[in-house]
Amino acid sequence: MVNTTGAVPPPPKDYGRAGRNVPLSIASAIVLLGAAALTLFFWKTAFIVLVAVVLVAGVWELRRGLMSKQLDLPEQPLMAGGVVMIAVAYLWGAPALVTATAVTALVTMLWLLHRGVDGYVRTATASVFTIVYLPFLGSFVGLMLREGGTWRETGIDNGVKGIITFVLVTIASDIGGYVGGVLFGKHPMAPVISPKKSWEGFAGSAIATIAAGVALVVWLLDGHWYVGVALGAIAVVMAVLGDLVESVIKRDLGVKDMSQIIPGHGGIMDRLDSLLATIAPVWLLLHYAVF
Repeated sequence: MVNTTGAVPPPPKDYGRAGRNVPLSIASAIVLLGAAALTLFFWKTAFIVLVAVVLVAGVWELRRGLMSKQLDLPEQPLMAGGVVMIAVAYLWGAPALVTATAVTALVTMLWLLHRGVDGYVRTATASVFTIVYLPFLGSFVGLMLREGGTWRETGIDNGVKGIITFVLVTIASDIGGYVGGVLFGKHPMAPVISPKKSWEGFAGSAIATIAAGVALVVWLLDGHWYVGVALGAIAVVMAVLGDLVESVIKRDLGVKDMSQIIPGHGGIMDRLDSLLATIAPVWLLLHYAVF
């Protein structure tokens, strides 16, 4: 395509099988992980605030994507409800989270009444999907963090160790999948959904995640090795599932990335896909088998 000056714009840069600007992606990841670590280790409440900001940004991105399908999500109740959900999960636990989720869904459906009848069911359904997919799953971070108590603001307690474990096993899945896929990937796992994802990459994810799970459970959480194996197996399946679900959503919406907020990574949702799918089962396992 020729622009108004007559110059032919350069084609998009090809980053090969990686599909990303790797140095830029690594730099962005270091900055994000650094911000998370500072708040997690030194002020747990600030970490919850950071999670709430991320979830609000995720709601904004998802609404932005769904607009391409003529679905206009009501941002105000979704964002406000999401903040309340993560806060009550951290302060008062699972029963409070369930209640806040139900109230957020009901308030959102009531909020939509003023738009009239046309398209109500479609928009309400997409809104409830958003509530479950983003703030509800994301609020399990609050449940994990409260394992060490809600009022201990500093120090590495069980809640902080749980967050570290959850994040590192998910990162291990991504790194193992990346290495296995780039070096050995030949057999597509789901070519229609995610052409770059291969069975060799999944094998790399499984090896890395189970190894990380065993190491973290034994050395960080003082748990049994077989719990680490279970943790790794659960995490790799859920992380890959989360990635595939996000890929389906983006293909349906016709976008490569949900936004360009994070240099080298795309949008918030592009980084949350595996984390959102992993946190709930990881919390459940650690809550009953380790803590």
